[in-house]
Amino acid sequence: MGKGLNKVVSSYDDALAGLTDGMTVMSGGFGLCGIAEGLIAQVAKMGVKNLTCISNNAGVDDFGLGILLKNRQMKTMIASYVGENDEFERQFLSGELDVILTPQGTLAEKIRAGGAGIPAFYTPTGYGTQVAEGKETREYTDIHGTKKHYVLEESLTADFALVKAWKADTYGNLIFKKTAANFNPMMATAGRITVAEVEEIVQPGELDPDQIHTTGIYVDRVIVGNFEKRIEQRTLKTAAAV
Repeated sequence: MGKGLNKVVSSYDDALAGLTDGMTVMSGGFGLCGIAEGLIAQVAKMGVKNLTCISNNAGVDDFGLGILLKNRQMKTMIASYVGENDEFERQFLSGELDVILTPQGTLAEKIRAGGAGIPAFYTPTGYGTQVAEGKETREYTDIHGTKKHYVLEESLTADFALVKAWKADTYGNLIFKKTAANFNPMMATAGRITVAEVEEIVQPGELDPDQIHTTGIYVDRVIVGNFEKRIEQRTLKTAAAV
């Protein structure tokens, strides 16, 4: 195996080498499902500041991206949902944090387009709302022959993309497990440096090629992590009295 093909790093310091103040960081996950817990903790440990973070949401107050919020390491957050984080709400309302709320489907497509080298695209989502303010709009005819207004949305890329996968091989090929895939596959393509935190690393040839979701060409570094796998919300039914 050629040395240049081995993407495995043994420490979080090596995994995030080159991350500095003011960079843009994508973080995969949906809620607390499929987040790169160890990589986010390493960002917090490094103390880098003025980050622009791109993620579906901002974790919870004491976990995931919520740690970076608590440490005041974020300058801007680009997200589609912010409802589970009290500190996020406080910083937003106080003007300490710039927030760019983006419809969830639009956010996903902005990231996918960035990874595909597409600079911008038109979508009907958000037309006539605050989402479209200051953006170019055009009228097109849809597949049903109906004229609609569309909003021009610019794609998103990042200096670092932090993704969580189930399995990887040493070449960086990734398999995601069920709903933990969420934003991870598209973010893996849109980072200048993509770092994957995984549960298991195997040798080349051990992964079924038909099961690989992200090919190693998009991945720069792979590290085995330890995961708490927290449950974001838990509802228990009280047992009926006998």
